[in-house]
Amino acid sequence: MPKMKSKRCAAKRFSFTGSGKVKYKKMNLRHILTKKTTKRKRNLRHGGVLEECDAAKIRKQLLPYG
Repeated sequence: MPKMKSKRCAAKRFSFTGSGKVKYKKMNLRHILTKKTTKRKRNLRHGGVLEECDAAKIRKQLLPYG
C-alpha cells in the first residue's frame, strides 16, 4: 500500500507540539491593522492550540503522519 499524503493546505497551517497538540497561527493580523488596538494585535501574535475535538480531525484526516 502506498504512503498516505498529507493535505498540503493543512500542513502549511498547522503544526504539532512535542506532546502532540495541534498549533495554529491566529487570524486577523495581515491587514487593516490601524483600527485594531495594540493589545489585540499583541495577543494575536501568539499561536493558538486547537481543542481536542477539532485536533483529532486534523490529526486523522489531514495530517496522517503527524
